[in-house]
Amino acid sequence: MTPEKILYETAVTAHGGREGRAESADGGFAVALSVPKGLGGPGGEGTNPEQLFAAGYAACFLGAVKLVARTSKIALPDDVTITAKVGIGPVPVGYALAVELVASLPGLDRAVAEEIVAGAHDRCPYSNATRGNIDVKLTVA
Repeated sequence: MTPEKILYETAVTAHGGREGRAESADGGFAVALSVPKGLGGPGGEGTNPEQLFAAGYAACFLGAVKLVARTSKIALPDDVTITAKVGIGPVPVGYALAVELVASLPGLDRAVAEEIVAGAHDRCPYSNATRGNIDVKLTVA
């Protein structure tokens, strides 16, 4: 699925792979990268691609949750959160990701919360990008 029109575009360049750094073209984003111990690396203070993906997916999905609630005229509490759990592991050729999105919508009826989360999964650009490619589990906490 290709957007009809690009509304925003960014560029981030990685240097040194999983043991280097990544910086945005506008200078607003710069991080050190390190290989996590679970993948045979030293760990350390740097982040990794899985954490970056989890942060982006969680933030984007929360935006979709807010959109669905707003268009459904459902008031969300201020302490709504999305936690994206991203795992990586071997497949027959290479590696693959698995994702669990854990939604906390305190004070909402569970059925209403589940409808909002399902609607967000239909609309979120990250969900659209991963659909059919990565197993994504939705959990309402």
